[in-house]
Amino acid sequence: MIQRRPLLAATMLLAAPAIARAQGAWPNGPIRIIVPFPPGGSTDALSRMLQPRLQAELGVPIVVENRAGASGALGTAAAARSAPDGNTWVLVFDTHAVNQALIPTIGFDTQRDLTPLLLFGTAPMVLTAHRTRPYRSMAQVIEAAKARPETVTYGTIGNGSLAHLAMSLAQRAGGFTLVHVPYRGGGPLSVAAVAGEVDLPIATRPAIGVHIDSGALIPLAQTGATRSPSMPDIPTLAESGIPGIDARAFWGFLGPANLPAAVKQRMEAAIRSALDIAEIRQRVIGLGIDLDPQGEAVFGPFVARQMDTWARVVRENNIRPD
Repeated sequence: MIQRRPLLAATMLLAAPAIARAQGAWPNGPIRIIVPFPPGGSTDALSRMLQPRLQAELGVPIVVENRAGASGALGTAAAARSAPDGNTWVLVFDTHAVNQALIPTIGFDTQRDLTPLLLFGTAPMVLTAHRTRPYRSMAQVIEAAKARPETVTYGTIGNGSLAHLAMSLAQRAGGFTLVHVPYRGGGPLSVAAVAGEVDLPIATRPAIGVHIDSGALIPLAQTGATRSPSMPDIPTLAESGIPGIDARAFWGFLGPANLPAAVKQRMEAAIRSALDIAEIRQRVIGLGIDLDPQGEAVFGPFVARQMDTWARVVRENNIRPD
């Protein structure tokens, strides 16, 4: 017994680093994906599409948690404040690039407190006209707005939304004035759009595409710098006489700052593996997203540029949240 104890002690000392590595391996428990919006939106749908595949790939439970409020800022703040252990993530929408300019008490700094892991893709917004209105081109809208300033209305998902900011830019560039009608989210806007409450609803295709397909809304222009592959027949604002605008919604996956490199690499690989499955890929594209996955090296600068652009528009137009 006395002779065996030194051997046992030596064995335990040799095994200790391996035990520590096993205990520190990731994933080591349930993973939470925060959706900072109510159920039913595109961020929620995208998270739930990925959930079963990520669960199978990573071998741990994946929990999708809806934490809505403040245009996505409340849920994103929870992710920013979480431990950098790889167990909490957040899937954001384009409001993420605007919130810091609109909400002084947001409680986190995007570039300091979050890791931009993966940009899924983008989608331009579509400016449409209700079928009962006379407009069939952007030129006709501009002509009517200049002839009768502040009589033509356009509807968005809210004050400070990307659509609101894009139309603020368009009016400055085109020298015309419209009346903004903000709604409280995509659902209310969609209902109002098909009912003809506003002349010109503007939103992403996921929000109003069904009404475009039905003929209730007539597409006039899209807000990307180039035509979206999902809407090749709709001209851009630049093609319609309003140059210099590139306003695209985006969907991105973020975690807290200071995540270990191994955790980031494995989570990104798991997401890319899910997106490589044809069925999932087609379902994501079906949401209206121009799918083009880009990692941290691209996503980080992309978010920084978006924040700079839209913060300037917020300041110059004195825009306030609802």
